[in-house]
Amino acid sequence: SSVCVGQLISEVKQSRLVKIVDRIDSDADGYITTPELKAWIKRVQKRYVYENVAKVWTDYDLNKDNKISWDEYKQATYGYYLANPEEFEDATDQFSFKKMLPRDERRFKTADLNGDLAADREEFTSFLHPEEFEHMKDIVVLETLEDIDKNGDGHVDEDEYIADMFAHEDGGPEPDWVKTEREQFSDFRDLNKDGKMDQDEIRHWIMPQDYDHAQAEARHLVYESDQDKV
Repeated sequence: SSVCVGQLISEVKQSRLVKIVDRIDSDADGYITTPELKAWIKRVQKRYVYENVAKVWTDYDLNKDNKISWDEYKQATYGYYLANPEEFEDATDQFSFKKMLPRDERRFKTADLNGDLAADREEFTSFLHPEEFEHMKDIVVLETLEDIDKNGDGHVDEDEYIADMFAHEDGGPEPDWVKTEREQFSDFRDLNKDGKMDQDEIRHWIMPQDYDHAQAEARHLVYESDQDKV
């Protein structure tokens, strides 16, 4: 399946897309194919990640040595809290800081591949955007587990899974979409049918090996824009 550039421009009324359509059409044949669109989506995603890091780099590289040490990051992020703990007497604030600081340190040390406690650009990028890096995926899974596992048993049961997306406050009946999510948990999330998700099952949920986000988005965009589908 492919989309004629002329059709795409007429259908999608976005001047930005019109300007970049030639860049997407890598073989300059006048058509945008799913592989071309997928490659462009991946380039844009990667550029966004590195541009984001570039924007915040100077906020953390306090001594301007083109590296960000753990101490620099901790000072920039938690320095005020560490110096003025009495101002954070609220239990929620205290819990947030006490939870997030060691969590950030653990993630920083995982990103710090050479173990020198100083992140270069690539290491700091993997620290801020761990989902983009293979060696950081265990941390993403672990952090997801910790966020949802409210009873601290190292697993995510069905109620915890639902509570992450729906707050049942009024005690009334659950909406139909929640019932569907409960079925999803039973049928597709809890793979070994023990009533809860372990880290492998969480990985399969949030990072399915058989699903490519860029590919799916590219296919969707081509399908929506392709008027003479074949």
